[in-house]
Amino acid sequence: MANRTEYDPTLTDDEDEVEELQEWDDWNAEEEEESSDLDSDLLCFFCDSRFSSCDELFDHCSATHHFDFPAIRKALGLSFYSSFKLINYLRSQVAENRCWSCGLSCQSNKDLQNHLHETVNLKDIKPMWNSDEYLKPFLQDDSVLFSFGEDEEGDDDYAVAVDKDELMSDLRHFEEICIDHQIHVEKIGGESDNSCESGRRDVDSPSNGYLNTASSSGKVTANGVNSGEHVGSADRKTKGKSIKAYIPNHGSKDMKNINDDYFASYSSYGIHREMLSDKVRMDAYGQAILKNPSLLKSAIVMDVGCGTGILSLFAAQAGASRVIAVEASEKMASVATRIAKDNGLLWKSPVGSTAHGTGVIEVVQGMVEELDKSMVIQPHSVDVLLSEWMGYCLLYEAMLSSVLFARDKWLKPGGAILPDTATIFVAGFGKGATSLPFWENVYGFNMSCVGKELVDGAAKVPIVDVVDDHGLVTSAAILQTFDLVTMKPDEVDFTASVVLEPNCDGATSGSNDLKSETTWCYGVVLWFETGFTSRFCKEKPAVLSTSPYTPQTHWMQTILTFQEPIAVTSGESCVDRSAAVGTEVCPAARIQLRISIARASQHRNIDISLETTGIDPHGRKHSWPLQLFNLS
Repeated sequence: MANRTEYDPTLTDDEDEVEELQEWDDWNAEEEEESSDLDSDLLCFFCDSRFSSCDELFDHCSATHHFDFPAIRKALGLSFYSSFKLINYLRSQVAENRCWSCGLSCQSNKDLQNHLHETVNLKDIKPMWNSDEYLKPFLQDDSVLFSFGEDEEGDDDYAVAVDKDELMSDLRHFEEICIDHQIHVEKIGGESDNSCESGRRDVDSPSNGYLNTASSSGKVTANGVNSGEHVGSADRKTKGKSIKAYIPNHGSKDMKNINDDYFASYSSYGIHREMLSDKVRMDAYGQAILKNPSLLKSAIVMDVGCGTGILSLFAAQAGASRVIAVEASEKMASVATRIAKDNGLLWKSPVGSTAHGTGVIEVVQGMVEELDKSMVIQPHSVDVLLSEWMGYCLLYEAMLSSVLFARDKWLKPGGAILPDTATIFVAGFGKGATSLPFWENVYGFNMSCVGKELVDGAAKVPIVDVVDDHGLVTSAAILQTFDLVTMKPDEVDFTASVVLEPNCDGATSGSNDLKSETTWCYGVVLWFETGFTSRFCKEKPAVLSTSPYTPQTHWMQTILTFQEPIAVTSGESCVDRSAAVGTEVCPAARIQLRISIARASQHRNIDISLETTGIDPHGRKHSWPLQLFNLS
């Protein structure tokens, strides 16, 4: 197993916890009662002056430095993200004592301030900050970045300060990623590549201290941005237009290097042992392949990303007449060939020989998108398309695109796909699902200071680990369902809205007062199921589930932590209607989520945006700033 790095966003001891929650309550109440900025420490773009509101800051910049931010936004029609870039561009230029508009370099900041002047033609200089590098904050914890859009929102709870399509488009180009692989190979790959046995594979975990289990998982970095407030539809459905699919445009040389690195990461036998030891995984595929003789008997089967070839071996055992096992990793293709040969199931001898074996499995080294370069195969000639393509949060590693390519080019009309459905679920988790209490009492010692240091970063990092079902404090909801038979390739990226209902049973202190009906939701958990349905598996359908309610798999679950915990209640408690929704005195009766998942510009990674709104029993709402995550 990979080395693990502790990452535990904990709470303090009981007294400090109450104090922190009270501070959150005050913060929420202030946000709903006022429209001023949340941060009172806003640094001027050009000098050391600080202000308590964006209005004061912008007035100062206009009067003193000849820079009218609101007027420039209006004149150029800048969206949220274009404005975001402009701010970071300004910071970078001022740090080098360079004029933001004409580019003149000055000897000192004082000289720069004396030089600053009105801009004659704004449109001519707009391209200066249009680079995606300015999506990365120039200053750490730059409060202006998370505040400038709020003043324009007014009192409408449904106001949107961010163009969502642009948000995800820009986000695909921006990442700050750190991956430590067991074999020290960066796990990235081409959009069109096929990984051996796919899914989430050995990457180190930052979450050892975060949840209650000892298991390896992904190490991720991300950046959250306050986009203002938004509430999606209460129904579980895609809201508006789906996020457009992003196809990276890399040079062929760069693509080859990325492919080589990615597939080299699968040469570790430990990765394959972990997958082969996953009983839930193997039972589901074994049942679907071996218990449906009418599907596999005499069929031509294609296994996309075969790895060791275990699914191809199942298909041969089930009576397939020919199995084309496609594997992009050169080493694993060689291994799969040897395994098939050692078991008397290899159909074709090594390259250069005209003799054929007595088996049915033919291993082809290469990507499925380039299969016709490696062998003679007719389009739409495959009866059954078989693949284990799933990654963390279902879509990590983006291998689904390769499966859909194989479907469209090689599968016969009416041919079968295994699995043929996939569904992503979401639910809220409470303190009991984490190891937060661990740091409060370690062999009798209070180590809550560890949690104080880590809690600030918890809401920026998606964590892959195991969540116990007893720690869930809301109902589960279906976020998105895919039909692999009919879906289009660009439907891999999606936006959907769901509502979570509190389920506080067993999550409270046991008292009979208001608190007994209230618990805290610290974030949401994502997991998936894939179905081998009766559409193709007529004798014996099967389901592969990574749910917290079912036995653990190597995929585990994906955890998104809120910026602050939300109080929720399943009862009809009398609430303080003057308090902010989601606080202890006004717990939310429902949590509304709007989640977008899209392929990132970094191959195989995915970007996730999370919008959260609490709704009290009287229908009053409170929204939290949008959070952005990158799963890598």
